[in-house]
Amino acid sequence: MATFLYRMGRTAFRRRRLVVLLWAVVLGAVGAGAAKAPAGGDDGTSFMPGIEAQKAFDLIGERFPGSDADGADARIVFIAPEGQKVTAAGNRAAIDTLVEEAAGQSQVARAVGPFQAGAVSEDGSTAYATVSYKVAAGDLTDADKQALEKAVDEARDAGLTVETGGTALATQPAAGGAGEAIGIGLAAVVLLITFGSVAAAGLPLLTAVIGVGISMCTILALGSAFGLSMTTGTLASMLGLAVGIDYALLVVSRYREERANGHEPREAAGIATGTAGSAVVFAGLTVVIALAGLSVIGVPMLTKMGLCAAGAVVLAVLVALTLVPALLGMWPDAVLSRKARRRPAGRSAGAGGNGGTRWARFVLRRPVTVMLASVIGLGVLALPAADLQMGMPGAEAKPVSSTERRAYDALAEGFGAGFNGPLTVVADVRGAADPKAAAATIAEQIKGSDGVVSVSPARFNPAGDAALLSVVPSTGPSDETTKDLVQTIRAERPALEEGTGATFEVTGSTAMNIDVAQALQDALVPYLIVIVLLSLVLLMVVFRSVLVPVKAAFGFLLSVLASLGAVVAVFQWGWGAELLGVEQAGPIMSLMPVFLVGIVFGLAMDYEVFLVARMREAYVHGERAPQAVVTGFRHSARVVTAAAVIMIAVFSGFIGAGESMIKTIGFGLAVAVLFDAFVVRMAFVPAVLALLGDRAWWLPRWLDRILPRVDVEGAGLSRAPALAAQDSTGTGTRPQEPART
Repeated sequence: MATFLYRMGRTAFRRRRLVVLLWAVVLGAVGAGAAKAPAGGDDGTSFMPGIEAQKAFDLIGERFPGSDADGADARIVFIAPEGQKVTAAGNRAAIDTLVEEAAGQSQVARAVGPFQAGAVSEDGSTAYATVSYKVAAGDLTDADKQALEKAVDEARDAGLTVETGGTALATQPAAGGAGEAIGIGLAAVVLLITFGSVAAAGLPLLTAVIGVGISMCTILALGSAFGLSMTTGTLASMLGLAVGIDYALLVVSRYREERANGHEPREAAGIATGTAGSAVVFAGLTVVIALAGLSVIGVPMLTKMGLCAAGAVVLAVLVALTLVPALLGMWPDAVLSRKARRRPAGRSAGAGGNGGTRWARFVLRRPVTVMLASVIGLGVLALPAADLQMGMPGAEAKPVSSTERRAYDALAEGFGAGFNGPLTVVADVRGAADPKAAAATIAEQIKGSDGVVSVSPARFNPAGDAALLSVVPSTGPSDETTKDLVQTIRAERPALEEGTGATFEVTGSTAMNIDVAQALQDALVPYLIVIVLLSLVLLMVVFRSVLVPVKAAFGFLLSVLASLGAVVAVFQWGWGAELLGVEQAGPIMSLMPVFLVGIVFGLAMDYEVFLVARMREAYVHGERAPQAVVTGFRHSARVVTAAAVIMIAVFSGFIGAGESMIKTIGFGLAVAVLFDAFVVRMAFVPAVLALLGDRAWWLPRWLDRILPRVDVEGAGLSRAPALAAQDSTGTGTRPQEPART
């Protein structure tokens, strides 16, 4: 691989204008496609085939023609002025007018006013109306939305306080532009400090922005066809920007190093692409596999997020291997420091010590202490992860400035917390001798369950073989007691089925969120096991060692558990939540932990490959194990540190996002990179390698014969002059990795 990438780097350097032009054409083409494409669709957050709530949704769609179980809804909450009641003549007239206007819209299935449904609080201060639509929220026309908004404004003009909840008029979170801008700004400062050159700092930023631009334009162009929402695009841009900067940084840093060692520009670009580029390929491959692997979980939204983010990473790798050496060819000396430009040609910068060298020698002197400190420290941080509770936060997690949150609070105060998360029970009464009696029995049994406030009368479909019941619990939708109630109702099903001949299923947004959260929680540990096993195989191929992959996998577990612990402490327990703008602590969004595990795995393997590949390179070229650790840190510690700080900056920029999931993932990834780069890779890894010595690089002969040789450390480039000649003539054979004695 190193030989192939070496030639690719030299070719991109030589054909630099063509390479730059091709990337410009790609960017322009996808940009034009994005400009002409219609708006993206819905990610289907709560859709998950196979769970009971989804089966019930499907049954409603089948038995109740003309209704859409996933149709949009609006819950309009009316609050009377101080000292008045909503039942007063003027207030009642304003409410009835709103309901009539809403019911007259073409996409409205039905609009039920509070005086028809008895939806007035006991003290008469609060009431609510429900508007149900025939289509999903993403398919509502602007005319219908504006009509409802106009009716709400008229009710407000009449003196009522009116707030709207539900999906029909839900406000969309702002795009992640501000987070990206903050991340890019901080990354620029880090790169400038690291390289001491404006050109060297600007090149990784430029190439990363180009890669993210292509990714985002592609997502926008395909958004309508594949239902890709703003959340999917934001996560892809977040990850694409972070890895794009890091991968370009690695290649540029190695290019500067090779130039300092006396190589001419084209040769330095080839060697940098062959060595650092090999690390980039395998680092990117681990991220892509982990993200693409999210598709096996079975949640369409998670699949879309994973595949789009994986595509952004693939683009980042391609940009680093082609566009970066091409731009180096445009300005071969611009990325060098002033000191390097003044150095006479052919004179090496030397191999003196630096901060990485001093740190490595410190760890080598005290490996046991450093290892225990890192393991114990991360273990303590991981403790809150044992209390992980997964759910799908709703309006209660929105800012108090939003009308959805105010509607939620008003309903909770006027009717009880359970009104914000009613359960929908669909009864299949085809097998019952008396369908109406069977539905009544089911309703009576559910009403007697602890934690149920009320059960609506059964509403039958035209065929009379199915009935809908609305169950209001006493606790909120994200409360653990509500989850227990759903399980209790379902546990009563066998006895009711035997006694009535009818069966039922529980659904609704609350039950759907509970089922999705449980399914994802059940999938988290198996997915984690698959990821760990995958890391063992990949790293055996990369490093040709048994113990190095085991150490890397253990380090990854430390990182991901510590980051999950930090997420639980902040977003579930509420520690420091106000500082991050978290409106209300509660269950962790169910998609987040699985997504976090996949991304952290990829990023952890990034730093493992970046750092340990340089140690492996030194060991293959004859250095003893302890000295190889020092050499690896001398060459890579500064780059890995800068890359980690850049990733932390990029991810931290998204903590201020309005979308709860983006905020949580931004924080989780930022702390995960902090733990993995600065505790695991900089402390735990060298400590373990120091204790293992030469045994770290042991591989059984039979396994050595089975594993493919990928030459990530660039051993084949020891014959770089011959390869350069072959590159010019197009002849020659691939050199083999020298055997170590």
